[in-house]
Amino acid sequence: MSSLISVAAQPRVFIRRLRPNRLSWFVSPLLVLLAWALVAQSGRYSEQLLVPPAVVWDTFKDLLDSGELLEHTRFSLSRLGLGFALGASGGLLFGIALALSKTVEVYCSPLFHTLRQIPSIALIPMFILAFGVEETFKILIVTKAVFFPVALATSEGIKAIPRNYFELGRIYRLPLRHLIFDIAFPAAAPPILTGIRIGLSRAWMVLVAAELLAANSGLGQMIEMARQLMRIDIVMVGVVVIGLIGFVLDHGFRLLEKRLFRWKTR
Repeated sequence: MSSLISVAAQPRVFIRRLRPNRLSWFVSPLLVLLAWALVAQSGRYSEQLLVPPAVVWDTFKDLLDSGELLEHTRFSLSRLGLGFALGASGGLLFGIALALSKTVEVYCSPLFHTLRQIPSIALIPMFILAFGVEETFKILIVTKAVFFPVALATSEGIKAIPRNYFELGRIYRLPLRHLIFDIAFPAAAPPILTGIRIGLSRAWMVLVAAELLAANSGLGQMIEMARQLMRIDIVMVGVVVIGLIGFVLDHGFRLLEKRLFRWKTR
């Protein structure tokens, strides 16, 4: 009997040993870096095509010391910040109206659900023709990428709130702003924050694509200029920096969700 108990306990001990820690995060990046270095040193590909990690690291330090990398990053993040603020605030307002107003739902819902199916990247040529290649087009394409996920998450989150919440508010004759900020927002906060996180990730990807096509600054433009000059080392620096920024933004929102909604994990 004791042997059976020990055998049954072994999987639990094994699972406990495999429990991840903070260092687990570095395992997959280190494996990718190792594979990259080994393939680059194998000689199967030209160094101009597959740049070794050491060369990319040196290029990263040169771009950092010259200030070029920070300048392009600043332009990209400023566009992202402004477009995100416009798209998120507009999405919140429209999502509330879509959820609480039957008139808005009847007249705007079909068009809203049609437009949200159009990929933001597909609208880039149209936006360039309408607004040119200056800052307006980039900010608007980011705004569009954020608006629809936030509006949809806000609308669906508020619609999922039990109706008796609002009935109780009407019984106490709460003003509309109190119904929204004291009842709707707190109850629908988890899906709304998730929609904001998804919108931010989409906006970052769309912004880089827009800068690749038409820009005179930003990380996307840095990559495109390096491609034209066959500076694959700079291209790789741009790709890695874009990925790291995207990871930081997404992980930051995940940590915010966990901190705000700790009660969900209990």
